[in-house]
Amino acid sequence: MKPSKRTRKVSPELQSFVSLQTAADRVARDVYGPLTRYRLTMSQFSVLQALHTEGSMYQIALARHIGKTTGNLTTVIDNLEKRGLVRRVREQRDRRYYKVEPTPEGRKLIRKAYPAHVRQVERVMGKLTAGEQDMLSTLCTRLHETEDEK
Repeated sequence: MKPSKRTRKVSPELQSFVSLQTAADRVARDVYGPLTRYRLTMSQFSVLQALHTEGSMYQIALARHIGKTTGNLTTVIDNLEKRGLVRRVREQRDRRYYKVEPTPEGRKLIRKAYPAHVRQVERVMGKLTAGEQDMLSTLCTRLHETEDEK
């Protein structure tokens, strides 16, 4: 079969981006897929993990911490609140602000889910050698720095 006349050569930048995106999607599925046993989405887990490691946080700081928009985070927190895993606490000095904190049920769930999650991350990322993991970290850092400079 002859290639189409419309076929264009793909730039190395585009090809590397597509490869990165494909790998990131696959790794995310492999890492976060097992969270379904806890009925948690990736974003919900990220919120509980942040609160577990950092303590109570204002919604805006939490959004920045997990890389979500405040609008998206509101929905995530609403759903966690419906399950009784987090609660919003209105700031006394400025009632426009809310801190998000885990409930006892939320703490119990993240203490159970977090170690299993870490093992899953180690299993998935263990496909790479230590040197490859270092190289990947270096490359990702360079991509972050490039974006931050703009």
